[in-house]
Amino acid sequence: MTEGLFHKDFLLTWEKSIEDIKEVLLVAETLKSLRDRNISPRCFDSGLAISQFRDNSTRTRFSFASAANLLGLTVQDLDEGKSQIAHGETVRETAAMISFLSDVIGIRDDMFLGEGNKYMREVGKALDEAFHDGVLPQRPGIINLQCDIDHPTQSMADLLHLKSVFGSLSNLKGKKIAMTWAYSPSYGKPLSVPQGIIGLLTRFGMQVDLAFPDGYELIPEVVELAASQANKTGGQFRVVHDMAEAFHDADIVYPKSWAPLRVMQKRTGLLRADDYEGLKVLERECLVNNAKFKGWECSEEKMKGTKEGKALYMHCLPADISGVSCKEGEVAASVFDRYRIALYKQAGFKPYIIAAMMLTNRFENPKEILRKIADREVSRFVET
Repeated sequence: MTEGLFHKDFLLTWEKSIEDIKEVLLVAETLKSLRDRNISPRCFDSGLAISQFRDNSTRTRFSFASAANLLGLTVQDLDEGKSQIAHGETVRETAAMISFLSDVIGIRDDMFLGEGNKYMREVGKALDEAFHDGVLPQRPGIINLQCDIDHPTQSMADLLHLKSVFGSLSNLKGKKIAMTWAYSPSYGKPLSVPQGIIGLLTRFGMQVDLAFPDGYELIPEVVELAASQANKTGGQFRVVHDMAEAFHDADIVYPKSWAPLRVMQKRTGLLRADDYEGLKVLERECLVNNAKFKGWECSEEKMKGTKEGKALYMHCLPADISGVSCKEGEVAASVFDRYRIALYKQAGFKPYIIAAMMLTNRFENPKEILRKIADREVSRFVET
């Protein structure tokens, strides 16, 4: 049991201690084991898990719903277009009105650079106030389902996948991961996945190479944080501007497109101003610039340069697959197809990570709760 999870929001992985991170992973593994053994992990008889997606989502949306259902909570989606938010309702009022019988609120807000994580904290302050004033019988926990800075549920699921592949967290020490930009025929992809990876994996003594073309920088403070964490854990962190160099002798590769920091900053201003014509111009400019780097593809040739030519390929999905989902993209079709099942397994850890974040937020002693669930041995479904 740690002090950083119970009744604490999960907004950035680097705000949590290593013990917190390990506890979430262990709870996720236990929940998966219980379900695999046909034991129902439900620890709630009622209650709501509110999902607020301010951007499109498939994997995270369904993972959140699956996690809530796994524990016995009912999901209620907060559709801003169908709520009073569209009529000017304040964040303070909305937060209170949706939380009377809610246990968890999951928020995805990654479109506005400098605003997403800020919005989540504003919701948190409103919940604190409503609970303190006796409006709410309990203060729901907030889970960051992706913001402008970090994507904790994704990076934590990725970490659990790496633990599963390599056998333990300690076995990750010294392993090299190439977190690289990759070409995409689309623009405006958030920075939070690469930032989440470098912000988490540098805490486990890994050698992390961040690679991108000139002009595709991430938020400087997150890059500085990654370098500082690597120094403290005996790992290594470096920034390079050559994809093949980052791939060289890598144990893991994570080629993923993202928009340049300056583009996301400009995009935020245009979105705020509802300047849709300006957004179209920005998109055209960005796509022209992206096209200069079509060679930044996870190809068979680049994969040959990895450790014994057999590095683990990772992606948060959906990937831009050359010749399949687009003419030219992030990854060659042959590479993607070879790792397709591994990628699906990687994605399959996310519901358990989110469920673990929910459980550790609501229960002070997760170990005891899980023990009682295991001893109870209630079947999830009746076997014939």
